[in-house]
Amino acid sequence: MALKLTQLASKPQLIKITLDTPEIIEKYGDSLEFWIMDRQPIDQFIKMATLGADNYGEMIKMVNALVLDESGNLAVKEGEALPNDVMMSVIGAVVERLGK
Repeated sequence: MALKLTQLASKPQLIKITLDTPEIIEKYGDSLEFWIMDRQPIDQFIKMATLGADNYGEMIKMVNALVLDESGNLAVKEGEALPNDVMMSVIGAVVERLGK
């Protein structure tokens, strides 16, 4: 028997993502962690999927809006920025997770 869509629908939940590449651990002394919602609005997903390399600034804005702390609050606040190597790792991890 086929599944009903109501069986798949649920409220988004926080999931932890860990950046633990050798480069991150060597430079920062430990792995880095952040959280995102396991489900994103489809318009956000499509917008992120269609951004090209020429829209790097827009990609950073989108990722900053998705990256949360363990309480579900923005991890990177207005006027703040992550180091470039960390931001690139975060972007890669978010894109990989949203693609699943």
